[in-house]
Amino acid sequence: MEAGQAVRTVQSCLRWMARAKPGDYLIALSGVSASTPMIGRHIQPISGMAALSVCGRAYLPGIVSAMASARFDPGRDELRAQQLALTPSVLTEALQGIVSADELAHPWPSHPQRAPVWKAAGQRRYVHRSSVHYGSHPSQVLDVWRSREHPGAPAPVLVYIPGGAWVFGSRTLQGHALMAHLVRRGWVCLSVEYRTSPQHRWPRQMTDVKAAIAWARANVAEFGGDPTFVVAAGCSAGGHLATLAGLTANDPQWQTELPADADTSVDAVVSLYGLYDWQDRSTVQRARFMEFLERVVVKRSQVRHPEVFGAASPVDRIHEAAPPFLVVHGSRDSLIPVGEARTFVEKLRSVSATTVGYVELPGVGHGFDLIDGARAGAVVAAIGRFLRQIHQDRPAVKAGAAV
Repeated sequence: MEAGQAVRTVQSCLRWMARAKPGDYLIALSGVSASTPMIGRHIQPISGMAALSVCGRAYLPGIVSAMASARFDPGRDELRAQQLALTPSVLTEALQGIVSADELAHPWPSHPQRAPVWKAAGQRRYVHRSSVHYGSHPSQVLDVWRSREHPGAPAPVLVYIPGGAWVFGSRTLQGHALMAHLVRRGWVCLSVEYRTSPQHRWPRQMTDVKAAIAWARANVAEFGGDPTFVVAAGCSAGGHLATLAGLTANDPQWQTELPADADTSVDAVVSLYGLYDWQDRSTVQRARFMEFLERVVVKRSQVRHPEVFGAASPVDRIHEAAPPFLVVHGSRDSLIPVGEARTFVEKLRSVSATTVGYVELPGVGHGFDLIDGARAGAVVAAIGRFLRQIHQDRPAVKAGAAV
């Protein structure tokens, strides 16, 4: 048996070498370097950068073109002002019928703000405990965000999953504005770090997210959190992971390293400019994305392993018992076109028996919550109102258990 396994391994390596491009060797080399004991964890971001530089160059002309068009369009300032002025009405309309009329009657934040990325360091004052291990691997850590005072009653919990094209999983900077907003309103937030490609191929990212959710259910009460109300949220690749986690509650496929009774369900999902389809190759852009997944993240061919890509595709995992969702996307997203979010939301609304909110921000691009201070504050407030309503409307059985 061992000899047969060795032969298959050699054959697999030979097939890979026959198909590999020069960039694939660079990715493989960087992944090996990141596995080096002691220093590997510090090299891992360089490994991710190498992967992005090799596979991301195909996206660069389109991104540069979109940025140039937005910057040098003669009417850009006037158009931006018009789109910005629409933000309050867009948010109100998106939450109509979901959030109470009293909540929607409050004005949306509109004062000028610095880019959230510049405020992130100051917001870390809400970190109550840093680098708490939710698993045995050095990268399986999270930060606990909480007010200084222990919550009087069990507090609702947010598990925030950062983005980074599945090759970065750092909890630095991302989600800080949202978590700080919720902490000020009595929540406990967990900012998660997870293992990434090319060093760790898919589905390691997903199994780590599931482990973090299970940890929250089992341990967050120690920090004043309510283990019966846990929300998953994330941006970009983190939005994909949060969405997939929400749609695959307690799926054994992602829980092979967890106890049999581990609870990885979530009570709501918030996805900011997430990606929802891991199978479509209908356009040049989609084909490039699938090549990136095959070469860097999954390290398997879609043709040879279609079940892997299907299982990881949220749009194909939708079901009637999905938790409440809030999806946020920008109309000018050049990395993940807004059409993908629209398609996902349309299908989810047609199947799910629970609340599905959708916010489409006019003129907004990818990563707006880090660089667009004018809109980020209002969107964070909208997410807060949505989650507050979902928490208030949760099933009576769960509410009673929390008390």
